[in-house]
Amino acid sequence: MVERAMFGGAVITACMGLATNVYQLLVFRIIQGALTGTVPASIALVSTTTPRERLGFSLGLMQTAVFSGSSIGPLLGGAVADFFGYRCSFYVTGSLLFIAGLIVLFLVEERFQPLSAGEIPERNFWKNLWIIFSSRQLLAMIFVLFCVQFAGMIVYPIFPLFVQSLTKSTSRIASITGAMLAITGIASAFSSATIGRVSDKVGYRNILLLSTLGAGMFYLPQAFVGSISQLFLLRIALGFFSGGILPTANAIIGLSVSEEHRGKVYGITASASALGNATGPIAGGIIASSLNLRAVFIFTTAILTMAGIWIIMTVKEPKIAKKKG
Repeated sequence: MVERAMFGGAVITACMGLATNVYQLLVFRIIQGALTGTVPASIALVSTTTPRERLGFSLGLMQTAVFSGSSIGPLLGGAVADFFGYRCSFYVTGSLLFIAGLIVLFLVEERFQPLSAGEIPERNFWKNLWIIFSSRQLLAMIFVLFCVQFAGMIVYPIFPLFVQSLTKSTSRIASITGAMLAITGIASAFSSATIGRVSDKVGYRNILLLSTLGAGMFYLPQAFVGSISQLFLLRIALGFFSGGILPTANAIIGLSVSEEHRGKVYGITASASALGNATGPIAGGIIASSLNLRAVFIFTTAILTMAGIWIIMTVKEPKIAKKKG
């Protein structure tokens, strides 16, 4: 599953650099969405091969790698786009995905055990859905993941325009935007690296709540900044809180189901995240065109605040965390 996502993503992303019109690019993007999903696939692999008591730490370490890549990626992409053109960015991305696929193919070991004949009939879509809908905890976490991804992606389509509105230089907008996203990713990576151990002491639910509300709190002042330096500092603070959301959310989900169901559940919850990723930019574009660029940050704060209230009302601390406390 991980290899399919890596190699499929490598081919399709490279093909995007060859697109000659927006319709071809749209088709490639749709195919990319169907073939890829490297992070959810990797999370499922890690969660099914990690002891239950080490799940929080392992997912935190995993998210650190994700945020580290997210921090370097925009910086590299912005520089490549500025110096070699936008098409070259797709070729570089495809090459990196291909290399990652080779690493998984030759260095990652999975102790996979095929299902017996009696277990195979249980692998159907409706029974997988029932695992979700029969658990209030999982339903609550699906909504949290949707809100978090939706809120994060709202800003993406307008962020380069917002950066441009704060700077007089227009020749290196891609690099400046990449640097802004990179510093957020670095702060998130640092946060994720320590979140597993902290969660064991203070509770996954508490960390999730603090991270969600904290991220919302630092989106709000971005709507009122007057310079790049102010935005830079706020993005660092945002990264520290954002880095705690996904590791703890995935840990809560993993600890709320039995080991044999984790892969299925992570697959379904990844769909909720993907829905947030898909609808967030659309909402951001509508808000920006109807109101203004700064209103997008205010709306994002409102979404994350609502998610925090939802966590207080519906999400419970995983049982294993209670025992450790």
